[in-house]
Amino acid sequence: MAAIYSGISLKLKSKTTSWEDKLKLAHFAWISHQCVLPNKEQVLLDWARQSLVAFYKKKLELKEEIVERLWIYLDNILHSRKLQNLLKNGKTINLQIALVKIINERIAEFSLSGSQRNICAVLSCCQGILSTPALAVIYTARQELMVALLSQLCRSACRKPEGAVVALLFEVIHLALGHYLSIQQQQVNPRRAFGEVTGHLLQPCLVLRHLLSGGTWTQAGQGQLRQALSRDLRSQIEAMLRGGAFQPELLSSYKEELLDQQQDDTKMGAMKNLLAPMDTVIARLVDAGDCEPSLHAAVVASSVALLYKLFLDSYFKEGNQLLCFQVLPRLFGCLRISHLQEEQLQALSASDWTTELLVVEQLLNSVANNSIYNIAADRIRHGEAQFRFYRRVAELLINHPQASVPAWFRCLKVLMSLNHLILEPDLDDLLASAWIDADVTEFRTKKAQEALVHTLFQTYVKLRQVPQLFEEILGVICRPAAEALRQPVLAAGPSTVLCECLLELPPSQILDTWSLVLEKFQSLVLPYLQGDADMALKALSLSSLLHCIMFNMRSLDSSTPLPVVRRTQRTMDTMLRELVKPLLDLLLDPPGPELELWLQKVSDSALLLSHTWAQVDTMLSLNCSQYHSVSGAFTGATLEISNLPGLLPGVETQHWKKIKEITVQFDSLGRYCLEQLYLQKMKRTLMQTSFQSEEACHLLRGDAAYILGSGRESLTRGTTASWDGQAGTVSDVTYPVAHWHLIVSNLTILVSYLGPDDVRYLAGILLSTLPMSKAQEGSADEEPNFTLEKISEALLHSPLFPEMQSLYSAFLMCLTERWASILCSGAHGDLRLLRQQLPWLFEKDPMGVAHWETRFAKVGPEGTAPRGEIAQNLLSLVKSDFPIQLEEEQLEGVLGLWEVVSTLQLDGLVAPYHVHCFLLLLSSAIAKPGRSCSSSLTLKFLRTCYRLLGYLQRGRSARSVLKVMYVSDIFEIMLTSLFRASSGFLIDGDDPSWLELLQVLGTFLEQLMQMLVQMKLSLVLNFGKIVAFLSRCGVYTEATSGKQLKNQSPLGRQLLLVSWTKVCQVLGPFVKERQQQREAPEALLGLLQQAVLQTGPALQLCGAPGAPGARGRLPPTLLSSAGTLLEADVGQCCRPPGTEVSQGTDKVQLAHPALYQRVYSQVLAELPALAGDTQSFQAAVRFLTLFFLAPELHPKKESVFTSVFHSVRKVLADPAVPAQVVQDIEPHLAALFTPMLEVGTTEDFRTMMQCVLQGLGVRNAWKVEQPAISSAVTWIRLLLNCSLGGEKASLFWRACPQIVTALTLQNREACQEQPVPLAVVEPILDVLAALLRQGEETISNPHHVSLAFSILLTVPLDHLKAPEYGSIFSRVHNVLFSILQCHPKVMLKAIPSFLNCFHRLVSSVMHEGRQKEKGSTDDLQVVLECARLVERMYSHIAAQAEEFTVFSPFMVAQYVAEVQKVTLYPAVKGHLQEGIYLILDLCIEPDVQFLRASLPPGVRDVFKELHNDYVKYHRAKYEGERRYSA
Repeated sequence: MAAIYSGISLKLKSKTTSWEDKLKLAHFAWISHQCVLPNKEQVLLDWARQSLVAFYKKKLELKEEIVERLWIYLDNILHSRKLQNLLKNGKTINLQIALVKIINERIAEFSLSGSQRNICAVLSCCQGILSTPALAVIYTARQELMVALLSQLCRSACRKPEGAVVALLFEVIHLALGHYLSIQQQQVNPRRAFGEVTGHLLQPCLVLRHLLSGGTWTQAGQGQLRQALSRDLRSQIEAMLRGGAFQPELLSSYKEELLDQQQDDTKMGAMKNLLAPMDTVIARLVDAGDCEPSLHAAVVASSVALLYKLFLDSYFKEGNQLLCFQVLPRLFGCLRISHLQEEQLQALSASDWTTELLVVEQLLNSVANNSIYNIAADRIRHGEAQFRFYRRVAELLINHPQASVPAWFRCLKVLMSLNHLILEPDLDDLLASAWIDADVTEFRTKKAQEALVHTLFQTYVKLRQVPQLFEEILGVICRPAAEALRQPVLAAGPSTVLCECLLELPPSQILDTWSLVLEKFQSLVLPYLQGDADMALKALSLSSLLHCIMFNMRSLDSSTPLPVVRRTQRTMDTMLRELVKPLLDLLLDPPGPELELWLQKVSDSALLLSHTWAQVDTMLSLNCSQYHSVSGAFTGATLEISNLPGLLPGVETQHWKKIKEITVQFDSLGRYCLEQLYLQKMKRTLMQTSFQSEEACHLLRGDAAYILGSGRESLTRGTTASWDGQAGTVSDVTYPVAHWHLIVSNLTILVSYLGPDDVRYLAGILLSTLPMSKAQEGSADEEPNFTLEKISEALLHSPLFPEMQSLYSAFLMCLTERWASILCSGAHGDLRLLRQQLPWLFEKDPMGVAHWETRFAKVGPEGTAPRGEIAQNLLSLVKSDFPIQLEEEQLEGVLGLWEVVSTLQLDGLVAPYHVHCFLLLLSSAIAKPGRSCSSSLTLKFLRTCYRLLGYLQRGRSARSVLKVMYVSDIFEIMLTSLFRASSGFLIDGDDPSWLELLQVLGTFLEQLMQMLVQMKLSLVLNFGKIVAFLSRCGVYTEATSGKQLKNQSPLGRQLLLVSWTKVCQVLGPFVKERQQQREAPEALLGLLQQAVLQTGPALQLCGAPGAPGARGRLPPTLLSSAGTLLEADVGQCCRPPGTEVSQGTDKVQLAHPALYQRVYSQVLAELPALAGDTQSFQAAVRFLTLFFLAPELHPKKESVFTSVFHSVRKVLADPAVPAQVVQDIEPHLAALFTPMLEVGTTEDFRTMMQCVLQGLGVRNAWKVEQPAISSAVTWIRLLLNCSLGGEKASLFWRACPQIVTALTLQNREACQEQPVPLAVVEPILDVLAALLRQGEETISNPHHVSLAFSILLTVPLDHLKAPEYGSIFSRVHNVLFSILQCHPKVMLKAIPSFLNCFHRLVSSVMHEGRQKEKGSTDDLQVVLECARLVERMYSHIAAQAEEFTVFSPFMVAQYVAEVQKVTLYPAVKGHLQEGIYLILDLCIEPDVQFLRASLPPGVRDVFKELHNDYVKYHRAKYEGERRYSA
């Protein structure tokens, strides 16, 4: 072969050799070891380079295919491992400048024309060069080549390429930027760096950054660029711009340009010829070049904020505020909105406005956050230069309002926070465009508007100029405008803001504002109100404003100065006399029907003010004794018919009748306020001393009926609208919600005075407005407004609802009536016959069911016929053809009602309601599902039904059901129905929904029978009937005979098995307990034996081949039944102590030994597979536990202990079983271990310990057998949780030193892995702490205790997530605490090791608890808990003062050295300081002097501060206590 390659150089250069052969020769020469050439790699690389250079310089003609293959060949060389190894070994490979220039030219060609010819190979070659430091030097040594490459790469990316080239292109850009940043940092000539960035890189890099920020290549549809790489690229571009355009050396040039300062030549240095850097940057920024106008505008907008941020990052410091401001107008001038003229208002689209305003917001936020604007300095030193600029921005924003853009509001908010004088000249226009005339509907925009209004009010509250602000607000409201187009002035957001501000105002300011609104109302609106609809709308706006002021001002009390009280009283009197009554008088003579809007708004305004005045008048009268109401006294008067409270003082009853006639025409604010007035009247009546008189009660009932009846019609119609809770926003759309809110909020007052019909109406409305499904409940991110559904749901969940007995009972009646009506709608026969068969479906009043209870209470124990009448009737219906069949829609309707039922307190129902609900549930459970009902829906229906039955029968009236029906009858009715229904289910026996139904049914059956046992209600009779019924089902006979097995329903067999299981589960323990007391009736014992005999075949039948559960692993139902059967069988075989056993029956045989042994074998085989299902595993472990207690079942050929041990060991060592699952099943394994250890011999235990120690062998760590290690550690933890005694305990503790040594080695190996396997480390720490605690007396060698310190020193405490950190930290703390408390003798010699481990905890808490520049404080709670543990350990150390006194200065020095490095969160610092104070208590004065002298300067200052705080806050607190101690 060597001969083939002889003369290869000549063949490659030969013109006679074809290019195909040349490429093949070059390829084989590169990869072959038999080709021996001097400097072969350089020769082949040079050949490829020279060929490409010759082609592109037109010296060589090649086919396009050959050129592409040459590039690919070059790329393969550059990426080959062979080349990398050569370079790593120090061999020099030279790339010529010509190749690099060719690469740059090809990329430039791609950036200009978009031609992708060979571009992937070219980029790959470039990537190979840049990713190899030895080759990349050709770029880094020639800086102009790198700049040209980077410029062309960015321009290529700006063409928005697609396909495979994208990922490669951005990877090359990432590498190129990284190299250029390294060059830039080493650049000693700032002028050159500035010129490169501004001349070649600024424009393409800013465009690229804009496209990356917009997610051009990272959106879901393309997915060609990783988010992390996009983020890194943007960071690199920013770093490049900062290092080129905003270098520290350029500060003097920026000052000269922006501040007109002349610099000395000595200070200028290399920068003396560089002029106007900011103008240069801006000129490059605004130059569009080849960029499309729309893209260029967006790039400029996104770049302006970035450039200003970079400028501030580089140059902002104290004294440079003016310089940093001077940049702002120049950058702002780059934005399009800065050049807008009045006639160009429509020049920008909404998206353009949003983009530009977001930039303005960022600029203004930068000014505010960096405190660039100082009002005094700007006015005194700089002639208000900044103020004038901000005024220009404010005028621009206000002259071009953009109320649909949230950023517009935020810009105005920042300007207001900078200086209120910026916006004050245009305050009226601001209030109009941003609040009063703004049409804001979108949620985010509303929030931005609310924030602006909040800042506005807060600013004027601080200035104590709220009246001046209100004067502007009133001026805007009162000036001519299209009132009908205005939104309500005080919606939820502005109203909330105004409420907060009013609470901060002094009374005088509130009274000034109040008087101002009254004055404007009287002078500008009231005189012109007659017949003017626009004025009526203005009146309503002013009324809303007055309402908000009066409702949210601070109330007067007895300590209020008398002048304030008198002025308030005068204002109240003036308002009633000069505003409220004139408004009401306007309603006495209403105009014609053509002015309906005027009439509605005037009535709304008049009644809103009337309600407000009455409410405030009442509040002031109650809270302030010096205030004297026009209405007279509120309490203490004796009621007479003549002085019953009126709606408003001084307004005649006839007047109110006319007002009522007007308000009844409109569903609006007026009607709502009239209801409020009636409610206020009720409250005033109830405050009288004689409110229980006949006259008062009559009046209260009338008022309550009016309030309820006022909105009855609109509430019956319903609405889907939402209401924000503000009186001013009540309209014909939101009135039903406001009316319902008023009623529900005051139900405790109203319900006592409502008649039965009204209460039933309320209950009906409540039921009809409740959401019946999750879909109706609304999303979590919607506005927090009131709706009918939300109000009704809140009432349903209110703890007061059950206390309102009349309404609660009426609601139950409505609920059961609708429920019964759905059941009746499913009847397929004569309703008259149904009334006789199921009379409770037609009971309107559940109290009518009480006659059954009375009737059956008189029947004695023998009179079973009457009590069994209902049951026998139901049973006959179930067996024949139940008259009710429910289709899918009816099932859904009942399920919706049950959602409501489940929220009620069913366990507290009185007996008649309880019986009625039970019978309805039972009727629903046995109703036939229609053909349209799917199996899943029917199963859900039955599950819900039986779950509700169980909840109901846990109630206080559960026994009342048993006066109507026997338990055995209920048992038979339900199972007969379920047997019939199960045959129609098209599901498998292991379907989760079916298994859940079996579980719910089993729980209810068990509950029924437990109630029998607890109440001792005819036990033999009921259990006898239950056993007889189950026996009649015929499964036992067929299982033993083997006939008709295929005809049995598989689901029916499972039902029967669950039923027999529950009988055994309830009857078995009861009979066993009575046997021990020698009180067990023979009849019950016989019934139990019969149940056990029949449960076994039922279990066998369910587990037979072809039966459900036989496929795959054992289902939990089967396992649970097997365990219950075994427990009952063992229990019924036990004889009470002292019982004589007849000859021939020395011991009683179990009923099904072969079955138990088969289940035992199957459980052992399937135990690893069952570990994933906690319920199945728990049932399997319970069966094994019971199996241990029956020695007669144990196989004679093998040890049960050994078999179970190996089976459990497989579970714990199975890699497929997650660590969390092992943690979940540990409690169940602990329950198994106690009987297991009792049965096992010492030899068994010794074998087990050998296996455990074998699992801890270090070779498992080398083999990365993590499950085997975890298994062994879990075994030790389980053994430590069991009570070992005798020789087994001795064996365990003799092996303890070996265990500790093995744990040390395992931990060391685990902690060397990255990432650290916490699933191994955490259990090791748990076991170590438990060994140290329980081995306090048995671990005698101090060396084994000291090994714990080596474990703790290797456990990692950094680079962990918060939950993992908290978990590891608490375990390390537990081990240290165990050593400190349980091994004091070891501590005497190991204090330095202890303190080293503890110091790791302290320093890690400081590291995790430091204040971070970025990131949330979500994980702070974990660190706080760790800091508490550190404080606690300090207290334990201080409690052992004798041992630690010598080391206390050392501990303090370590603490201050660490705390000096970080700034801690105050809460973390507080815990650590409280702990170190306890150590300072151990330090004597020479220790303190030693620390002050020996600590380094920075640390010494921290110690002085710490010691001062200790003396001031800690020692001073406890010295007083010590003074009085003995």
